Amino acid sequence: MGLLLLAAAGFVRLGIWQLHRLHERRAANVALAAARAAAPVALPPVPPAPETLAERRIIARGRYDHRHEVIVRGAVLQGVPGVRVVTPLLLSEEGPALLVDRGFMPAPDAVTVDLHGSEEAGEQVVRGIALPVGTLPGEPIDRAGHTTWRRLDLAALRARLPYPVLSVYLKQSPGAGAPAFPRREAPAALDDGPHLSYAIQWFLFAVLAAAFAVLVVGRGARPRGTASG
Repeated sequence: MGLLLLAAAGFVRLGIWQLHRLHERRAANVALAAARAAAPVALPPVPPAPETLAERRIIARGRYDHRHEVIVRGAVLQGVPGVRVVTPLLLSEEGPALLVDRGFMPAPDAVTVDLHGSEEAGEQVVRGIALPVGTLPGEPIDRAGHTTWRRLDLAALRARLPYPVLSVYLKQSPGAGAPAFPRREAPAALDDGPHLSYAIQWFLFAVLAAAFAVLVVGRGARPRGTASG
């Protein structure tokens, strides 16, 4: 019985931890919603601290450098495997560049993709939400002369690209006149995530463990009365 009650206490602690995570997420969502509701920032010029652009709406003007396109493998959209096409947008001839996630391209192996015909030439005006470029290893792999990345890796990309790269990238928003592919996607919704449902599950496990301890194990441990002769 003691082990079951100890497990029940552990489940309660896990439920409380998930509630803390829920409160933290809701607080973060308030800040993110405020950033997205603020007036859009026009690029160029680039502010002294580009990282402050994270979660802000951006309107960027420049030219795409398709020669240094970044392919992020392992994407899935509505059950279809594919890749994400990330293209440096040169804000001036010498940079810096703003990486733009132009959207999803289907690819049966989620790695190999033909980008012919997906180029967007000339000066572009790009709108979307700025997000931090990741710092985890991007794990690039080469296949058939093409490099794909597991994720955006700021340090590795800065080492490979011939011009400065901002520490945020732009997730391009869908809009009128956008090509069918790469397919733009709206930013992820600011919701509560799974924390509340996880908390309920842990509390339910705690109740079940305690009930089992009291009703089954506890009853079985009681001494049986002797039959009268």
